[in-house]
Amino acid sequence: MELVAQDIVAGYASGPDIVRGVSLSAQPGTVTTLLGPNGCGKSTFLKTLSRVLSPRSGSVQVGSSELHALAPREAAKLVGMLAQQPIAPPGITVSELVERGRHPHRGLFGGLSTADKHAIEEALDVTGVTSLGSTYVADLSGGQRQRVWFAMVLAQDTPVILLDEPTTYLDPAHAIAVLSLAREQARAGKTVIMVLHDLMLAGAYSDRLVLMKDGALVSSGTPAEVLTSKNLAAVYGLEAEIWEDPSSDSPVIVPRGVC
Repeated sequence: MELVAQDIVAGYASGPDIVRGVSLSAQPGTVTTLLGPNGCGKSTFLKTLSRVLSPRSGSVQVGSSELHALAPREAAKLVGMLAQQPIAPPGITVSELVERGRHPHRGLFGGLSTADKHAIEEALDVTGVTSLGSTYVADLSGGQRQRVWFAMVLAQDTPVILLDEPTTYLDPAHAIAVLSLAREQARAGKTVIMVLHDLMLAGAYSDRLVLMKDGALVSSGTPAEVLTSKNLAAVYGLEAEIWEDPSSDSPVIVPRGVC
C-alpha cells in the first residue's frame, strides 16, 4: 500500500518546527530510508508517518485513507512501527511481547483467533526467534531483542512498516540480519520506511533515499542519485570520494576528511 506524505510540518508541544515542509512517496515492494545528521528531524518525521505525532500541517495518506483522521485501532492496522530503543514491560516473555502486535486486530473479549496465532507463529519463524518463545525479553542479547521487536511489528501485519534506527547498538552481522529482514518484507509487498545513520548500509539495503538537513528535504532518489560528494559535503560536512560498485547499484563511499 502506498504511503504519501505531503508538505509535513511537525514539532513538539509549543516548540519550534522540527520538520519543515517535507514530502515523501513510498511504494509497496520498496525500502525507503531517511538519512541526515543528528537532530535533522528524521525521527520526528517518522513519528508523524506513524501517527505517534500529529503534523502541524500537511497530510499522510496510506492507500485511500488519511492516516491522522483514523481511529487509533484502524490506523494501527495500516502502519506498524519499531521505535528507537523500545522498552519491554518487566517479566514479559518473547511470545507474550510478539502477541501484543495482534492488539489492533482483536476484539475486546476473547482469546487469540486462528488468524492471530498464525500471524504470531509466522512472525516468530521469519525472524528466527521461535525457539526463544518462553524466554524473558530482559534475558536476550541486543541482536535477539531487536529481532523480537521486529517480530512484534510483523505480527501486527500492516501494509506499511516503519523502522526507527533498527541497527542501533548492533554489531555488523546483526545489523545486516535486521536489514535483510526489512528487505525481505519489501519483497513480500510491504512498504518499508527506515531511519538509518550508516550511509553504506542505507545505500545497500534501500531502493530510495531521502536526505534531510535542518528539518528540510535536501535530496531524494536512488542511492546513486543521493549519495554524491556534493550532497555529503552540504549535509554532513564530509569530504568523500564516491566510487561505483560493480556488483551493485549502491555507491561506495570513501571518507577523506571533514569540510
